[in-house]
Amino acid sequence: MAEPFKNAFNQLLIHGMAAHFRKQWPDFDEQRFIDAASTDLDALELKARSEQIMCAMAKYLPSDFEKAGEIMLASLSPSIDGDVFSESVDEHGISGWAIMPMAHFVGLHGINHFDQSMSLFKELTKRFSSEFGVRFFLLAAPEKTLDVMKAWTQDDDKHVRRLASEGSRPRLPWAMQLPHYIENPGPVIELLEMLKDDVDEYVRRSVANNLNDITKDHPDLVAEIAVSWLEGASREQQQLIRHACRTLIKQGNQKVLKAFGYSEPQLQQVSIEIETPVVVFGGDLQFSISMRSNKKTEQPLMIDYLIHHQKSNGKTTAKVFKWSSRKLAANQSLKLSRKHAIKKITTRVYYAGLHKLEVVVNGLTIGSAEFHLVMP
Repeated sequence: MAEPFKNAFNQLLIHGMAAHFRKQWPDFDEQRFIDAASTDLDALELKARSEQIMCAMAKYLPSDFEKAGEIMLASLSPSIDGDVFSESVDEHGISGWAIMPMAHFVGLHGINHFDQSMSLFKELTKRFSSEFGVRFFLLAAPEKTLDVMKAWTQDDDKHVRRLASEGSRPRLPWAMQLPHYIENPGPVIELLEMLKDDVDEYVRRSVANNLNDITKDHPDLVAEIAVSWLEGASREQQQLIRHACRTLIKQGNQKVLKAFGYSEPQLQQVSIEIETPVVVFGGDLQFSISMRSNKKTEQPLMIDYLIHHQKSNGKTTAKVFKWSSRKLAANQSLKLSRKHAIKKITTRVYYAGLHKLEVVVNGLTIGSAEFHLVMP
């Protein structure tokens, strides 16, 4: 089993940070910083561990932000070309997860030192990411911060270019939301326009994730952007747009599906068969579907299915699952079978009763069938 992310914030990391801070500032109270940063560490989750380390920095680094910023900058390891998330604190300096509380420190305490703080964010992100810290500045000084981020889109370092996108995501996971960009994503989209043709997939994937955030509040706008960007798009751009539109595709947005070549399916002899009409919790729902093309030319099909799960109040809620993508020749028949496990998971509570299977092709429902779930 993979090591939990929270364990990246451990005693070795804290001791390493302390040693580098003291190396750059001999008056630094190394032991008290270690004690404060380590308090009940095992009982804390990832963000709480990071915040506790940040609070220890605020207590034991100089209260003069300019001086504290100079110490942090001098404590950094050489910048990293590869995977910043695999790095950590070593004899060369601070990098990896230790950057997270440092960027948080700058976000909280550096607003009155704008230029120095933005320079720090730029250097910190080369060694992990400043995506959480820079959001304080997007909230407090959005226009000035966006001007800097526009310059970052042209930076030679891919980590800096990515920060322009990742830091401006309106609904970045684990981070503060950016309500003004949730309401009006125009300034963010301007940044993404500058980055959509980036040479590095690492940056383009962030652009896609940012756009996917925006679909949650402005689906029609992102659908229009997708159609526009797909005109003459390279293979790499098409991949970006498809990833950006993954939520819209899953929701069956017809404008987006049409842009990717998925039109209304022309099918006949459609049949859905549930082979396990009664499913005991912990077992599998087994079902199959058959169809025949009713089109004179080949047609691409994106086949998904929905399970309408029973809720405690007797109503149902639907969850979409990807199934298959096929190209169906003229008059060709297709039969597909599937097993869907219904077992304990952390994100859903199951209830006994009538459930429904719905099959969707190119975003449109082509049939449904019911089954009963029995709880032991």
